[in-house]
Amino acid sequence: MLRPVVVGLDGSPESFAAANWAAREALRRELPLHLVHAWLWQPVDVPAPDSEDTVRHWARRILRDAEKELRGHYPDLPLTAEQVPATAVTALLERAESAEMLVLGSRGLSGLAGFLLGSVGQQVLARATCPVVMVRANEQSATELPGDEVAVALSNLAKAPGSLLDFAFAAASARGSTLRAVHVCKLSASDYGYGIAAGPIGYLDGDLEGRLNRELDKALEPWREKYPRVTVERTIDLAFVAGSVLRAASGAGLLVVGRRTRRSALGTHIGPVTNAVLHHSTVPVAVVPHD
Repeated sequence: MLRPVVVGLDGSPESFAAANWAAREALRRELPLHLVHAWLWQPVDVPAPDSEDTVRHWARRILRDAEKELRGHYPDLPLTAEQVPATAVTALLERAESAEMLVLGSRGLSGLAGFLLGSVGQQVLARATCPVVMVRANEQSATELPGDEVAVALSNLAKAPGSLLDFAFAAASARGSTLRAVHVCKLSASDYGYGIAAGPIGYLDGDLEGRLNRELDKALEPWREKYPRVTVERTIDLAFVAGSVLRAASGAGLLVVGRRTRRSALGTHIGPVTNAVLHHSTVPVAVVPHD
């Protein structure tokens, strides 16, 4: 059974932008799309501003409007919709268990700041068992072209997460696009030449550059064999991690980052680099959980 692309709807323009992005992604990967709207958006002990019948009415309308728009734009896409009487976090996390990915919309703060993550988004990102894609309602997410790059951020090359690379290579393969592997390394003082500050790889001596390229090639090799048609470009940098990743992905159609799986169900920690990228990226960001 195919695992669907699941998108959470709350009636906002951002969630409709996410639904359109999710529909295109589902078509690329030949997967069904499933729309979810949770009509109980507050804890049960908080008084609702409207009657239950009113909330149900608006919930049904949100789903009807989304279904009508998506079926008109993507008539060949297998599409289902579900109205769930639960809080948004509960509904989305439950459906993430059997999803290929979960797609959510997010409000843009400004031209420089990317995503405004509310409590729902933070909790889902921190706890979902499948990749979560955050989509802004902007021109870049709406006009993504088939050849747009997919960028993936890699930190520890010796332990590069398989789930992260597999998601990134699959996304590039589905688009027929180049994959840009971005590695921002942390070097010891002995790795720097005299008078060399943090900067692009071109400033390093040949031995260090060769070593880093070999390590990156080794990390990518299994997925290059699995996805032989995906062309891989590399960016190796020595600067501030989040800033380097954002610069390298500025022209991409999708940025893929990792989130280490935490054993505790409490808290909303997603890691400082992933958090910074989410808040400043202007392109859709996929957050992939890994051990």
